[in-house]
Amino acid sequence: QVQLVESGGGLVQPGGALNLTCVASGRTVSEGKMGWFRQAPGKEREFVAVIRVRGALTLYGDSVKGRFTIYRDFAKDAVYLQMDSLRPEDTAVYYCSLELNDQWSQHHLASSSDVWGEGTQVTAAS
Repeated sequence: QVQLVESGGGLVQPGGALNLTCVASGRTVSEGKMGWFRQAPGKEREFVAVIRVRGALTLYGDSVKGRFTIYRDFAKDAVYLQMDSLRPEDTAVYYCSLELNDQWSQHHLASSSDVWGEGTQVTAAS
């Protein structure tokens, strides 16, 4: 019954920034992990970032560590992805995900996600 809706994507020049929003609706998300994956044409879906709903532990993919930040809004069932210093290789469709499994791990696979949003396009190009 949970639906995820992403927003905030767009076109930005390399070095620029975007902030993505993922809002969960239909029911309250009280536990599990919400995160972001991205997929460029012809490539596999790549892990970007994840946050534990209960406790706010975070994990980032190596390619975005130090540039992207995932965080929550306590007043809403929402997570955000602040993307700074965007590079052309960041260009992809970004998908919000929910994994109901609350156990924390240093690995986060797309196949473990239970709910997906429709995605939002991010393009970093001159």
